[in-house]
Amino acid sequence: MRHDLQINRLRALVAVVEHGGFRRAAEALHITQPAVSQQIRQLAGFIKGPVFASTGRDMRLSPQGEELLRYARRIVALNDEAVARFVPEAGQALLSVGVASQLAEVLPEFLRLVNRSLPHVQLRVRTGASEALEQQCRTGQLDAALLLQAGELEPGTDRRELGRMRTAWFGRPPTTGAVLPVALFPDPCTVRAHVGEALDRAGIAWQIAYEGPELIGLRSAAKAGLGVTCLVANGDELWGLPLTVRPGLPQPPTLPVTLALAHGAVPEEFPRVAERAFRRALEGYPLITEGAEAPAVPRTPGPGVPVPV
Repeated sequence: MRHDLQINRLRALVAVVEHGGFRRAAEALHITQPAVSQQIRQLAGFIKGPVFASTGRDMRLSPQGEELLRYARRIVALNDEAVARFVPEAGQALLSVGVASQLAEVLPEFLRLVNRSLPHVQLRVRTGASEALEQQCRTGQLDAALLLQAGELEPGTDRRELGRMRTAWFGRPPTTGAVLPVALFPDPCTVRAHVGEALDRAGIAWQIAYEGPELIGLRSAAKAGLGVTCLVANGDELWGLPLTVRPGLPQPPTLPVTLALAHGAVPEEFPRVAERAFRRALEGYPLITEGAEAPAVPRTPGPGVPVPV
């Protein structure tokens, strides 16, 4: 037969010891003194012996009580840690925000601005592929998500396009061989499809040399020279990636940067604050906003000339 320790009984034991008596423990826990006494008696029944060797001014735990207290403190602390992780404090709002991995550098500025505007909002952050984050936003696991993707959002989310992100080719693949090695994220990935279409239209034979779901893996593959990859155009500044030097590479796609909002996101002012904070945090990225023109990028740079970004 399995027995489960109840947190309120263990919390009562910790309170009695830390506050030096039943009355003070009751005041700290906002319950009556008889209620505290009853919880200690229930613990005594659990350990089949007295919890306290003596009470009153000379309060001392029994040997079994001392051992139980060590467990009680650990269990209560872990319980409180879990509650704090998932349940906001009174007057606080807990919101979950996702950010596409390639845009994760916006987070420090975004968090600073949201905290300044909405100090009562506690944020949880996830990073990952835009397609996965969009689905989590649609199903209510996320309240908002900053996405970098070429596809249309599915029903169930509101969307606000913040601009279009320029991308560039990165990596120094082997110069020999007629087939271009390419490093890609696995499906589902809308960028992957656009990269394949761009290379096919340019008549470039290519093959997948590296495939992985993590941005750090793709970056490592590009740095190691395993293959060419297509990432945000300031990847050389962000991660120290080498720009690709290869005549005939087509102009890479520009991708919509979208703020997706789950229906019913609270508080009411959060969507406005989140959009403003993301726009501000994206200022360091090569983002084409409404009314701005994308700089011309030649389709066939000469030998030894990197694709400008």
